[in-house]
Amino acid sequence: MTEEPRRLRPDDVLPPEGGSLQTRRLIADAALLAPNLVRLVGRLLRDPRVPRRAKISLGIAAAYVVSPVDVIPEVVPVVGWADDVILIMFAVDSLIDRAGPELVDEHWDGPGDLLGLIREVVGLSRSVLPKGITGALDRLFG
Repeated sequence: MTEEPRRLRPDDVLPPEGGSLQTRRLIADAALLAPNLVRLVGRLLRDPRVPRRAKISLGIAAAYVVSPVDVIPEVVPVVGWADDVILIMFAVDSLIDRAGPELVDEHWDGPGDLLGLIREVVGLSRSVLPKGITGALDRLFG
């Protein structure tokens, strides 16, 4: 009789340094805001005050999120959404730097402090992800 393969858990994917439990909770919180983030991105893409380069960055992030090709498949609990959430958070963080927090705040209709959550997710991502990945994200959205 063959053994059933062990299911992959988030702790198997996320490194223990950097606080994997904190990381999972933060990514899960951000993922719960996905519908609000989708509306935010749509509004920002239509807003003429948003700089063109920021719109292109947001468009790239949005295209990746809706694409069937994924670095981490969504079937992996919690972590499956991590790449999508992190990418959107980096794109919105870049937009905040370009257009200002007031503009993003004006379009946000979700619960809580989006700007604080974005800064926290991006900061934690920088401490957990390899420097090559965060460097690539900075070049893409910077």
